[in-house]
Parts: sequence; C-alpha cells; structure tokens
Amino acid sequence: MRCRFILPMAVMAAALSACSLTPVLVKPALPVPDTYDAGAVAGQGNAADLGWRQMLLDARLQRLVELALLNNRDLRVAALNVDAVRAQYQIQDSARFPAIGASAGGVRQRMTAATQNQFTAGVAMSAFEIDLFGRLRSLSDAAFARYLATEQGRRTAQMALIAAVADAYLEERLATEQLELTQATLRDWRQALSITQRLHAARQGSGLDLAQAEGQAATAEADLQARERARQLARNNLELLLGGPLPGDLPAGRALDAQPVLTQLPAGVPSDLLARRPDIQQAEQALVAANADIGAARAAFFPRLSLTAQLGFASPEVGELFRGSARSWSFAPQVTQPLFQGGQLRAELRLSQIRSEVAVVQYEQAIQGAFREVRDGLAGSQTYAQQIAAQQRVAASAEQRRILSQLRYGAGQDSRLELLDAQRQSYASQQTLLDLRRDQFKSAVALYKALGGGLEE
Repeated sequence: MRCRFILPMAVMAAALSACSLTPVLVKPALPVPDTYDAGAVAGQGNAADLGWRQMLLDARLQRLVELALLNNRDLRVAALNVDAVRAQYQIQDSARFPAIGASAGGVRQRMTAATQNQFTAGVAMSAFEIDLFGRLRSLSDAAFARYLATEQGRRTAQMALIAAVADAYLEERLATEQLELTQATLRDWRQALSITQRLHAARQGSGLDLAQAEGQAATAEADLQARERARQLARNNLELLLGGPLPGDLPAGRALDAQPVLTQLPAGVPSDLLARRPDIQQAEQALVAANADIGAARAAFFPRLSLTAQLGFASPEVGELFRGSARSWSFAPQVTQPLFQGGQLRAELRLSQIRSEVAVVQYEQAIQGAFREVRDGLAGSQTYAQQIAAQQRVAASAEQRRILSQLRYGAGQDSRLELLDAQRQSYASQQTLLDLRRDQFKSAVALYKALGGGLEE
C-alpha cells in the first residue's frame, strides 16, 4: 500500500524534471598554431604514449619513482581530494531524488478534564523539490564536473611527481659525478702542491709558484665541499618526494654519459595536448562546471515546486493502529516564486557568467602554457646534442693542453702559471660537460611531462 502511493509520486516528480536553462557550452578555438615549429617532427607518434619506464631508462630511477608513487604525501592528498569532491557530488546529486523515511511515535496529553492519546506510524516524503527548470540538475552537473576536474588534478600531480623525482635524481647524479671529478682533481693538485713545497724548500721554486699551488688546492677543496653539499641536498629532496629514507637495496645508477633518460622524443601536434594533458582537461571541466552554474542561477528566477507527502496510520489506541479504519495520508504541494530580493538573483546570475568567462580565459591559458612548455622542450632537444658534442671537443682539447703543459713544465719550457691555467681550464670544461648532460636529461623529462606523459607504466 505504501509503495503504491509514495513511489509513483517519486517517478512522476522525476518525469517532471525535464527542463534545463544551462546554456550550450561553446569551447574557444585552439589559441595556438597547428604545429610547434619547422624543426618539430609531427605525425610520427607522440612521446606521451611511452610509459615512464620506457622514458626513464635507469633502473635505480625507476625504483625511486615506484616508491614515490606509493608513498608521496602530496599525491596522497590529491587522491583524498578526489574522494572528498566525489562525496560532495554525491551529496549534491542526492537532492534530485525524494527522501523517503519511516517513522513511528506517540503523544499522550491532558486537556481540561480529559487525557488523550495519539499513536502514528507511516512513511513520508518531505519537502522534495520537483526540478521543473533544471536548477538541481545544473547544480549536480556542476558538482560532477568539479569532481572530474579534481580527478584530472590528481593525474597532474602524478605527472609532476614523476618529473620531480627524475629531476632530483639527475641532480644527485650530477653532484655525485662532479664530486668524484673534484676528488680526483684535488688529489692531483695536492700532489703538485707537495712537489712545489719541496722545490721551494730546496730553493728551486719561487714563493709565487708556492702561493699559486696553494690557491689551486684550496679552490678544489672548496669545490669539494660545495659538491658534497649539493649531493646531500639532492638526497634530502629525493627522500621528501619518496616520503621516507632512501632504501639500502636500490640498484646501481647509470652515469650521466650512459643515457639514464631517453632524449629523442616525438611531439605530435598541438591538438594532441587537449586529450593528453590532464591540466588542460581539468581547466575544461572547470569550464563545464561554471557553465552549469549559469543554468542554476537562471533557474533561480522561476517558481520552485516542492512536495511533502505522508501515508500511514493514526489511532488513539496502539492496538487499533494498523487497522484499515486507522489509515491516514497527507499531500502538501507548495509553490514558491521569488518576488523581491534586492537584486540578489541578478547579481548571482552575473557572477556565474563572469566566472564562466574567467574559466574560458583559464582554459585558453592552460592550452597556451602547455604549448609553450612543449616548444621549450623541443628547443632543448634540438640544441643540447650539438652543444654537448661541441663541449666534448672543448674538454678533450683542454685535457690535451693540460697533458702537454705538464710535460713542458717538467722540461722547463713552460711557466708554472701556464700549467695552472691549463689545469683549471680542463677541470672547468669537464664540470661544464657534466652540467650540460644533466640539463639535457632534465629538458627531456620536462618535454615528456609537457606532452602529457607519465600517466601509464
């Protein structure tokens, strides 16, 4: 009996909720050119199709990324935010459906000389709004779009985390290799200082030579401390990203000249970014939500129809409560039409329209920012290889000069100053080469992230 009364009413109410005042969403045209530049290879795949294991070739780095994806606190917060917004959507969406509950109660009261009892039991649908103009539907659509936007935000956080771990690892590798280079250089320069000190003690070397040798060794000692500090800072950053200390069973890492990261990456075309970049999809869902808010603000100008209904039993005696003669029901529709609210409804509509306009601009900004990031990465991939090749020639030439200067100084044909200059140039050219290799790999990681890579293994 209860179902024959309450449930058909709910079905009828849902059938009446058919109108929507949400405007048709028109996305802006792609605010970037159709291609990145003349040097970019288009139409031959996209690096975003590569799993991060295919991109990050170093086994040690792969293990670090695995740990970060499991334990990173920022990524956990992003996932929890998704759950929270999903719950908010479910709360909002539930307003579109009637709330039906069962109740039972009794009242005993004395009025004048008589004592009265009243016992009731039944089911009720309380103040259910029939969504004639789509207000609740628009609010639900907006909440769902915000949930999807938050999910895209979590995917963006995952991409950013993988790139951050790779960057921190490359910084650690650079600091480690520069530390090893500095240690080897310091050993050579200390040996040269010892020889210079003996020559000076035997009155075969000048005080100037001794001062130069001491300054050279002190420079390497200062560099040694700077490289050690850089390595420790990189490890601290890695531990923060991993959410815990570095495990002791990590695989051995690759040297920078052993290609720990893939560097030649196809970029596809700019339109690919719309589907692959989660931050762009996040901005798009924010645009959808803002557009749905306009529909809800428009519907607020129209009448609201709410319905309260109850079916049950009422009797002064508990024993008589469920007899047919005790049956009761009530049906109470109510219409509310806004008349005067001091301009609040118009202000809310205008606010929703402004927010939609802002969302459009932010959507365009996300596309343009992604386009620029890809072009920056492509600029790196097109120039670093040639620059590193040239720097390798510089380092080889500087090392050859150092060797020859060492021989000529030993034969008395070159001054101590010439030898010092050759040693410093060789040392600096090798440090620069290491810097360039690190920069090349970081540029490749940035391009991979800019294309939308890093979401799949």
